[in-house]
Amino acid sequence: MSGPVANLSKTPEVTVICTCYNHEAFVKESLLSVLQQTYSNVQLIVIDNASTDDSRLHIQQLTEAYPHITFIRNTHNIGLCKAFNQGLERATGQYIIDLAADDVMPPQRIAKQVETFESLSKDYAVVFSNALYINEKGQSLGYHYSLTSDGRAQGQVPSGDVYKEVLKRYFICTPTMMMRKSALMKMGGYDENLSYEDFDFFVRSAHDYKYFYIDEVLMHKRVLRESLATQFYRVGNSMLRSSWEVCNKAYDLNRSQEEYDLLAQRIRFFINKCFVAEDAEQAVAFRRLLNYIEDPGLKTELLVWLCRLHLPVNWLYRKYAHWRNHRNIALMRQGVPFVQLES
Repeated sequence: MSGPVANLSKTPEVTVICTCYNHEAFVKESLLSVLQQTYSNVQLIVIDNASTDDSRLHIQQLTEAYPHITFIRNTHNIGLCKAFNQGLERATGQYIIDLAADDVMPPQRIAKQVETFESLSKDYAVVFSNALYINEKGQSLGYHYSLTSDGRAQGQVPSGDVYKEVLKRYFICTPTMMMRKSALMKMGGYDENLSYEDFDFFVRSAHDYKYFYIDEVLMHKRVLRESLATQFYRVGNSMLRSSWEVCNKAYDLNRSQEEYDLLAQRIRFFINKCFVAEDAEQAVAFRRLLNYIEDPGLKTELLVWLCRLHLPVNWLYRKYAHWRNHRNIALMRQGVPFVQLES
């Protein structure tokens, strides 16, 4: 495909659903980045998920200046997936963006993604792009995919049928995605039984639809010390259970031995996380699922056995993770792409 060509006779509506929880330092900048888009046909829905800081005050100030913003105020935190679905119920746009209240969209993002979507067939449910990572002060850290001298991603970014790729690894920067609403509705939105959304969305959508990569930096993703990814390693976290649920879905969706082999690799990855999170029950559940695909092998059996001993390894791993995060930020500033650090 040489490049999308916009159908200028149409200006389809885009709905941006912004979920906020304790983002008082960033929510105004995030929402202003939506309001300042070069594309005008945008519906903005903001859900404050019972923040305990002054996030709601900042949102209310903006809604007074921009009364077309839809503002949903939750009295208790209902979880990310359910909060997003609240917005999806009110969405009127043909395309949907899931925006975290600490991330920032460059002004041309929506226009370029709509232009791309309008050139694609209906079997494309997602367009995504490269991203710039920024710190709490908005300073540049590095890119999701490393850049060539002309600003393009180095190497080949998967596009089209990406189901096997999403089984294998995390390679898409989630906040760069624009989603086709009809596909989201057919899937029933986000699964509200899960504590995080992207792995499940990747698996379910990529099984039935195609993805298209736009080779531009169309998102600024903020890296915070208490990011969602760090919660995977907390003792008693619910994310490993959610990951197990998604792996079960993938098991039912898979169509080839290659896909089962890739899922087996991912299950082993999650068993490692169970060990450092001291979650023996979930490790056993993952091991049971793995056994339906292949012999877990001595190494995995040993790791699950060690999980059952309830060794106090989490405190040591968290020290290592703290060091690793500092190292990764230093490597990103040296030009190492984020996606490589995650692989």
